[in-house]
Order: sequence, then C-alpha cells, then structure tokens
Amino acid sequence: MGKRLSDNLSSLYIGAANRLKPKKARHRIVAYVESYDDVSFWRSVFADFEDETCYFEVMLPSNKSLCKGKKSVLMNQLGSRLGQNMVACVDSDYDYLLQGVTSTSRQINNSRYVFQTYAYAIENFQCYAGSLHEACVLATMNDHPLVDLVGFMTLYSQIAYPLFVWSIWYYRKRILNEFSIMDFCSFVRLDHVSVRHPEECLMAMDKRVKHKLRDLEHRHPEALEEIEAMKAEFTYLGVTPENTYMFIQGHHIMESVVMKVLTPICNALRREREEEIRSLAGHHTQYRNELTSYERRLLGIDVVLRKQTGFKESPIYKKLEKDIRDFLKRIK
Repeated sequence: MGKRLSDNLSSLYIGAANRLKPKKARHRIVAYVESYDDVSFWRSVFADFEDETCYFEVMLPSNKSLCKGKKSVLMNQLGSRLGQNMVACVDSDYDYLLQGVTSTSRQINNSRYVFQTYAYAIENFQCYAGSLHEACVLATMNDHPLVDLVGFMTLYSQIAYPLFVWSIWYYRKRILNEFSIMDFCSFVRLDHVSVRHPEECLMAMDKRVKHKLRDLEHRHPEALEEIEAMKAEFTYLGVTPENTYMFIQGHHIMESVVMKVLTPICNALRREREEEIRSLAGHHTQYRNELTSYERRLLGIDVVLRKQTGFKESPIYKKLEKDIRDFLKRIK
C-alpha cells in the first residue's frame, strides 16, 4: 500500500514538473519595445493573446547596448527583420495623425509587423479617464468620488481640441519653429487645481487657448479651410473633442494634467480617511495602530497609474487589439 502511494505521488510530481516547464512547442514571437516602462505595458497587452499555440517575449531593442527609443526599434537592422517571429511595439507620438507625411509615419502606419499605441504614448492609456477613479481608490482605500474625473477630462479635451488640431497642422506643414509641441503643451497645462472648484483651472486654460487661437487664425487665415477638413479627418481616425487628451503628448498629460488633478484629490481622500479613524478610535493606542495599518496599505498615485490596466476598456485600445488579432490570424 505504501509503495503504491509512493509511486502515485512520484507520478503526480513528475507530471506537475513537466507542466511547469516552458512550452517549447509554442510559437515564440519576440516583441521589441522602446524602454523599460514599455516592457510592463506591452507584457500586460500581449498576455491577453497568448495561448497553447504562441507566446510573446517582450524585449528592449538591443542586448549589446543601452540604446532605447523608437529609432532603435525601427531604424536599425532590427527593422528589416520584422515578420511573423519578430514585431516592433512603439508609441504613436504624432505619427498616427501625420498619416504618412514623414518616413517614420509611413513605416508605422503601413507595416503589418509594427504595433502602435494610436494614443500618443503608453502614458495616455495609463491616464485613461474611465480608470482614474479606481486608481484613486487603490491609492487611498477611499471610494468617495470627490470630482467627476471622466467629466473633467472630457471638458479638458474639448477646450484643448481646436488648438490641438492647429498643432498637428503645423507638424504636417513642418513649421516646427513657429508652434512646437512644447509651445502647444504650455497652453494646455493646468495650474493649481482646487478639489472644491476644479473648473477654475479649466477656465484659466480656456482663456489661454482662445487667445492663442485668435493669434494663429490671424497669422494663417489661409489655413482655416484646411483646419476644418482636418477635423473631419480626425473624426474618421478616432480623435474627437471629447478624447483629445489621449493624443496629446503623454508625459504632459501624466505630469501636467492628471497628476495635477489626482494628487490633491488623493491627499483629500487620505485626510478624510485619517479623520474617520481619529473619530472612531476608542483611545490613542487604537488610533495609532489603526492609522499605521491604513498607511501601510497606501500606494503612490503615480505607481498605481503605471500599473493599472483599466485602459483596456478604451475605444482607442480596441484598435490596437484588432491589429494584434489580425497579426495572429495571419501567422496561424
């Protein structure tokens, strides 16, 4: 009886060990990405598409140097070897909206083996409005919605949209010294954000944007017809007045918009929770213990934003999903 039990356990152990080994029969697809942050993002993307037939291995563009970035992924010898076993994954930046005006834009938009974010960068997905409340909850352990964050980002986008179209017009015309992306970002930044009156910072931004719009329209009246045509084209490409923040420089949206809003919100939510603990504690020792327990569970909102995957509900992300599904259909 003992020997039979021992044999059964050995058999189970061997079977389990075999199942834990890498499935070498699966098709391995190497996915080259731009930077360290991109590794985590694209791993979360490709995980949804792996099965018993294929898997992705996300890597930086070189194992021989510290070179990173879009050019490292697309422009060296790696670019000529892309195919069913090797793909490139890049931020779209403005290249998606430039629609072939530059060689990089043509390569990204036309290659079947280059996956692009469509949004400006991965930071835009991390700042997806539909996931911002949940990010605040994870960072503070407090589910009290102090600000309608979806409504806030929608209004922000509506204000920025007309000036954003001008920004792309300048890039398409390659008049970068007159109105650069940094110039544009300076007009659509947020100053101090009040949790009680978040609309005030948007009103200040609206004044700056309208003033600059009048200046651009006066300087280039010949462009007005093209600007209107571009708005129609943008609708076709998925850019609307309501989601413009997804196509503005990702670092700007993260640091100069979303973090400016979420930081005071999270501070207020934490103070609210701490005050609740203070009022409910029966004595000082209980208060200190409960407060310490709460503080140990807190996360920085910047960390939460970079780890959350709520962006997968974004309509723009669905475009990327379709590209990956089409690629897998072809190679299978």
